[in-house]
Amino acid sequence: MHSGTKQILFLAGACLLDGGYALRESAVSGSDLTAHARKLHFSSIVVDTHDDTTQRFLDGDFDLGARHPTGSIDIPRMREGGLDAIFFSIWIPSKITGPVAVKRALEQIEAVREQVRRHPKDLVLATTADEVRAASKPGKIAVLVGVEGGHMINGDLGVLRKYSDLGVRYMTLTHSGNCEWADASTDKPAHNGLTDFGKAVIREMNRLGMMVDVSHVSDKTFRDVLALSKAPVIASHSNCRALCDHPRNMSDAMIKILAAKGGVIHINYHVGFLSQEFRNAERANPKINQAIALEVHKRCGDKEGCQLIEGDRITREYVEQGKLPRVDWTTIIEHIEHAVKIAGIDHVGLGSDFDGANMPFGMEDASKVPKITEALLQKGYSEGDVKKILGENTLRLMADVERVGKELNSRK
Repeated sequence: MHSGTKQILFLAGACLLDGGYALRESAVSGSDLTAHARKLHFSSIVVDTHDDTTQRFLDGDFDLGARHPTGSIDIPRMREGGLDAIFFSIWIPSKITGPVAVKRALEQIEAVREQVRRHPKDLVLATTADEVRAASKPGKIAVLVGVEGGHMINGDLGVLRKYSDLGVRYMTLTHSGNCEWADASTDKPAHNGLTDFGKAVIREMNRLGMMVDVSHVSDKTFRDVLALSKAPVIASHSNCRALCDHPRNMSDAMIKILAAKGGVIHINYHVGFLSQEFRNAERANPKINQAIALEVHKRCGDKEGCQLIEGDRITREYVEQGKLPRVDWTTIIEHIEHAVKIAGIDHVGLGSDFDGANMPFGMEDASKVPKITEALLQKGYSEGDVKKILGENTLRLMADVERVGKELNSRK
């Protein structure tokens, strides 16, 4: 993202829902998780489609196998939270382009693969829905990879194919800024959606069986993708604009179109996409973002993994000091429920943005995810429907995209 810090841009334009949600954190926290919810959660395949922990792999001596007091993701907390499959994001700021962007993306992909090599008893690389299911049987965590930003292919379909060969299973078409062939939701339109080359990218992703990710893209880019793609598409970490009026979120019309074509919206836990109150507070005092950015740089220098973690921590300090409003984890449930109402139960999943965004109180890390299962059960969702949201919808989408790729290749 801009200035190399996803947190600061995520905070800019942030928004929060008003309080009043009936389910309270204390009802489902820690040991209070009911036996029913615990049994259901840990017998389900739980998939998280977007995590930025990759940046920490590059900062030096981060050990994914150890429990850490900072950040949101490590193997012990994934185990505690029943997380069975995780998409690690390959991310560099939109402003970094050309061969350097490709080089850095390849380094991050290798860093993810190295974590799998270091922890063979816990992790296994997966590239298909069947491989995710197979990993869960012996109790391993499936590691998958998504590239967050089309600028990292450097205008070359050969690079896209190389990423696919290395196991990348989705690509987010843009990040916060436009790439050379697609417009982003948080930048000034430059291409009126997809360019001709951008359309070629979609066709090639369909052929490769790689999911097209529409999180971050402009509304026009979204419409172009949905008109062109022969496979269902993914929104790997997006929320509902009806609840939080942010251009990064999806309108009800967009959610309906996504679902009608078989896609899945995965709810993001970032406070800035969850609620309006936070957005209003940030707009009322724009110097807050500047102060957070300065403090992040003071603590981290140019270490991007550190920047992401500290941005979250500093934002939380501002909340505790009363400078920003508090956002509770129950707002995640609000967005899940709204998405289900608009898209249907078969088209909603989870895409936390752990280690790359500002988490709400009560959802600080992966160990807290079972609370979502408890909350959905309390809301009256059936066990089968909860399983769909936790991961089955994502696995169905992956299988559909894989099938379309095979069909397109067989026609050739």
